[in-house]
Amino acid sequence: MTRKKDKKIKSEQGGGQQTSNINWFPGHMTKARRQMEENLKKVDFIIEIRDARIPLASKNPMLDELIGTKPRLIILSKKDKADPVKTKEWLEYFQTDRQKAVALDLIKDSYKNVIIECGEKLCAPLIEKQKRRGINPRALRAMVCGIPNVGKSTFINTLAKRKAAQTGDKPGVTKALQWIKLDKAIELLDTPGVLWPKFEGEHIGEKLALLGAIRDEVVTQDDIALYACEWLMKNDPEALKKTYQIELQDTPYDTLLEIGRKRGYLQKGQIDENRLMKSFVKDIRENKLGKLTWESVDD
Repeated sequence: MTRKKDKKIKSEQGGGQQTSNINWFPGHMTKARRQMEENLKKVDFIIEIRDARIPLASKNPMLDELIGTKPRLIILSKKDKADPVKTKEWLEYFQTDRQKAVALDLIKDSYKNVIIECGEKLCAPLIEKQKRRGINPRALRAMVCGIPNVGKSTFINTLAKRKAAQTGDKPGVTKALQWIKLDKAIELLDTPGVLWPKFEGEHIGEKLALLGAIRDEVVTQDDIALYACEWLMKNDPEALKKTYQIELQDTPYDTLLEIGRKRGYLQKGQIDENRLMKSFVKDIRENKLGKLTWESVDD
């Protein structure tokens, strides 16, 4: 068996390949950005949903440019899959005068009142202005933003208590903007998940691909499995040892092969690497290695 080296990550743009960055910017995302810009003047604040496991990598840097000074509520979704200690640190990190942050399990938590309370605090100057003019404060309007597969549609459907937005455990389900009226307190503008044209930061593409923000057809499972194994060997080796009952090897590749041997992923006397890599990534996505947060505030 030959050892795999210098694996390339496929790109949808022009059939080219990238060795360090994943590029993925389908045409509907360009349209979504334009629609977001056109509708920003209609909303009072922004609700940005990020993945609690990758609070920085799941941030869309285009949003800072788009929303300007509008107040923002950051929701760290999938808190049930993230390290609770690190989640608490991230929440403290994100809190400012014009920005609030909460962590949620979008399926199990009851959070309608939390969202309304945060919105009222962020929009307190606007509400006070309306009251001074003798106007009964209208429903607050929020634009819900986020990269693909962070849980935007689940968030909206849970608040609306109906299937107001299409959901799916894959990126790119929502394709167009739509208004969802919750009650007299708040109205939401759902937007498609938008990625940015190029990931400049180190390993951002790998993190997004690992946790499902980029479709699996765009990247090779080998690349993200090797990245994840290397990260775990450095940051949480016990998760690998405990989950797979193995001893760590000298390299991530050899450690993965050891996992394959332990699990009996054999094909004609050799490790079935395709099955191994897919299985390892699937284990991480299903939290079989425990609650992991792949970024820390110290980074």
